[in-house]
Amino acid sequence: MNWTDLDWPALDRLRDSFLRGPAGEGPYWKSESELSSYDLTYGERIGWKWDAVLRELRLRQWSPARPATGEKLTVLDWGCGSGIAGRRVLSFFGADNFSSLQVWDHSPLAATFAATAAEQAFPTLAVSQVTPGFFRSDEPVGLLVISHVLNELPATALAELRFLIARAASVLWVEPGTHAVSRQLGGLRDELHASFHVVAPCTHQNPCPIFTPDNERHWCHFFAAPPSEIFANPDWVKFGQRAGVDLRSLPYCYIAMDKARPETLSVPAANGLSRVIGRPEHFKPYARVLNCDAEGLIELTIPKRTAPALYKQLDRTKAPLVYRWRRDGANVIDGEPLTLPASDAPAE
Repeated sequence: MNWTDLDWPALDRLRDSFLRGPAGEGPYWKSESELSSYDLTYGERIGWKWDAVLRELRLRQWSPARPATGEKLTVLDWGCGSGIAGRRVLSFFGADNFSSLQVWDHSPLAATFAATAAEQAFPTLAVSQVTPGFFRSDEPVGLLVISHVLNELPATALAELRFLIARAASVLWVEPGTHAVSRQLGGLRDELHASFHVVAPCTHQNPCPIFTPDNERHWCHFFAAPPSEIFANPDWVKFGQRAGVDLRSLPYCYIAMDKARPETLSVPAANGLSRVIGRPEHFKPYARVLNCDAEGLIELTIPKRTAPALYKQLDRTKAPLVYRWRRDGANVIDGEPLTLPASDAPAE
């Protein structure tokens, strides 16, 4: 698929369906051309959200842990659509580190498209579509990948997904950054915490403070930075205008969870770390952030006069907003972003 051959009627129909919320309406994929058009456009935008999540996981020095036997993990892309999420995960961690990719979607057409795209991207990796018998079994799942499904799931499907999650060693789950979906995902995070260690975005293992009294208006969400080159790309500019999409805005929410307990992980301790929710707000004399840490949610102020470099950094950085603050109450005196050791930083 290329930009000249985009199936615009199909993209228009899909966008209308996404906005209305197609839960309970059944599979909405109609053709391979439709899936190809989606994968190049809306799917790629979802891929940018996954890129942001995966960069934060690298910052937390996390990767899917192999079983004690040393066997490679399987990846299951559940509700795969065009398969963009599974392919992003495999590319990031390296397909050679996994034994296979399994895909499933309630649309057989989508599952076939996702499997074919993965086979082309990773020719040496075993790729297969999940059979109904797999869901009735107790076969373990290595890494469960879930992307943009919550606003489409009827109660029965969500119950089935809970059963599948219980079989997983690790779960990566990315959703749109809307108030309703984020709070639903946060509720699932607290429900699943009895069995899983929360790797990210949280910097603590406490119940999500979003659900404490007086925080009803808040929701845990972040913003991915799209590749800067798309704004000079006439195809992307035309797509944004034609589809009515703000190319700059990529809100998302997510959870990353691991069955392994903290003492068995090689992840650095999160003590003292905070995660900024949403975007920093900048005013002339100060910046303001909604801060989440082990103590809960609090709005912090970063005075421009006392912390000019930090004030500027928060306005310009595209990195995940994970910081260690020096504070005087709700005022930030200074802060350092979480960074990788030089030996672990990716090559430019």
